[in-house]
Amino acid sequence: MNILTNDISPSGWCVASTVRLKRLKYDVRRKRARRMRYFSCQYFREVLQNFTMKNLALYSTVAVLLALADATYGLKKEDCEVCMTVVEKFANTLTPDVRSDTKKIEAEFRKFCKTSKNKENRFCYYLGGLEDSATGILGELSKPLSWSMPADKVCEKLKKKDSQICDLRYDKTIDLRTVDLKKLKVRDLRKILSDWDETCEGCIEKLDFIAKIEELKPQYMSHQEL
Repeated sequence: MNILTNDISPSGWCVASTVRLKRLKYDVRRKRARRMRYFSCQYFREVLQNFTMKNLALYSTVAVLLALADATYGLKKEDCEVCMTVVEKFANTLTPDVRSDTKKIEAEFRKFCKTSKNKENRFCYYLGGLEDSATGILGELSKPLSWSMPADKVCEKLKKKDSQICDLRYDKTIDLRTVDLKKLKVRDLRKILSDWDETCEGCIEKLDFIAKIEELKPQYMSHQEL
């Protein structure tokens, strides 16, 4: 049977129609598949683009929040005053050729510590800048300084190695005649009592320390001072 000639029997027409129908269905499915692939690619392309843009926006937001948190909750000078003061002072003495070499920085710090006194001398002791230092963490100072890291970040690193570093405080002269005890920190109130060789047993709140100091004031201050 030749389906391409005009002389086709009814059965031949049936076969030819079936073949054409199958071809038509195949073409329709192929076109539909192409359309589906096209729209699928377009859809996923848009999803990927939106996802990327959202991620960029999210990362930018996180970066801003981290910067704000760092500025808000970062180490402040009053929280680690001796460390930050000494690191700033020492960093300002370094020449460019010394600052680029950690070994030279450590050697210079040892020289710097020979003239240190009081709490700054104690700071040198903790870092290993003195001959009688029990431990040494000078690498935690020299490496950040060679990277031009600011003093507050250097002290944050040092505090993680030895929390005593930020416990160091310069001695402050407190005039009890004029000072508002409520504005002082608990550590300053403790120092007042320590200078009097007194303790505050059972004191927990700041007001407890203030009450103890007010109680002992007449004993340790003359009538003229009061």
